[in-house]
Amino acid sequence: MTNAAPPTTALPDGAIPAATLVIMRPSETGGPDEILMVKRSTTMAFAAGAVVFPGGRVDPDDYLVARQHGLGGDEADGAARVAALRETLEETGLAVGWPALGEGDVAEVRQALLAGTLLSDILAARGDRIALESFVPFARWCPNFKEARTFDTRFYAVAAPPHGHELTVEEAEHSHIFWASAKATLAMADRGEVTIIFPTRRNLERLAQVPDFSEFSEHCREFPVELVTPWIEEREGQPHLCIPGHLGYPVTSECFENVRRG
Repeated sequence: MTNAAPPTTALPDGAIPAATLVIMRPSETGGPDEILMVKRSTTMAFAAGAVVFPGGRVDPDDYLVARQHGLGGDEADGAARVAALRETLEETGLAVGWPALGEGDVAEVRQALLAGTLLSDILAARGDRIALESFVPFARWCPNFKEARTFDTRFYAVAAPPHGHELTVEEAEHSHIFWASAKATLAMADRGEVTIIFPTRRNLERLAQVPDFSEFSEHCREFPVELVTPWIEEREGQPHLCIPGHLGYPVTSECFENVRRG
């Protein structure tokens, strides 16, 4: 059954700006690209224990960095790109979009960020420039579930930069980190080995349609980036959580009772 037209929606009051980054690398076995995933700590208020892409909320300093580094044309998009870079470095130790940050400096900069030093101050002290043009925007989600916090999250995809150091989780928020293809992560969820929330599942299904970052970038150019606020619709006698059908997602509804919302 195809989706009916979604109800008219606006950005919910109090939605927290956030960003997430889908980082893709070639598989050593020649299969589909692998994606960097993190498992959230069971003590977290949002998506506790779920497997997600790296990311988090946009901070006020992210807007300043965006303006200083020429990303202020679309202020919200620029700040979200900066937040995706910063959160990924904090959560995983992987520096994306920061070409001047050498392997030997990553751990020190990461610890400075985790200790509360502003990214703008770190960049100014080092004299570094960030380059986030390689981030491919492909989605914007704002689920409005009563059971969870409301985040206005912009999704970006990027090819993994070369790195020789081991990636580790930031233990206050996450418990595990791994690389796996979109299909492999979905299979793990179907076997009950991991849990994934509704937006993550839909985006993994979208990623699973293509083999690598290059083809996913091409796919993204075929579809608009519009705000996705899922709605409930009765289908075949059961409530389903639905999303629009014109944004590139192969699965656009799921039985509500099966949905992990947050």
